[in-house]
Amino acid sequence: MGDVNVRLAGLADADSVGQLLSDFNEEFDTAGPTAAEFTGRFNTLLARDDVVVVLAEDNGRDVGFALLTLRPTPYYDGSLSQLEELYVVPELRDRGIGSRLLGAAIEIARAKGGCEMHINVDEIDEDARRFYERHGFSNIEAGSNHRMLFYVQEL
Repeated sequence: MGDVNVRLAGLADADSVGQLLSDFNEEFDTAGPTAAEFTGRFNTLLARDDVVVVLAEDNGRDVGFALLTLRPTPYYDGSLSQLEELYVVPELRDRGIGSRLLGAAIEIARAKGGCEMHINVDEIDEDARRFYERHGFSNIEAGSNHRMLFYVQEL
């Protein structure tokens, strides 16, 4: 896989992560903040202990990221992890970068006391669903035979 390096993002990476998230939204025609607005938010988020961003670099260029948040839950002594975003630039997909980002996010969540990870995926996004299922995620809760659903309301 060449020179691809996976590492934790720091405050100095806010601009790059903001641009990658903006590119992600543009690629999938999703409305959202501008890259500059994302950068401002990542300047705050990357300073928090309950927010983790893992970056993938290829020859010095940031080419993907995973955004993970952690929160307390009454169901475990540790935290519940939410994989908020995972993105790899289109020209480098299918080279294992997404798997490395996801693996690093899982390792970090476990190291920080995480006990369960949630991921929300659009039903129509069959590639993403296959990717997460291939990595052991399921939308069927253990011991049941019905799918779990995610509901959202903007406030």
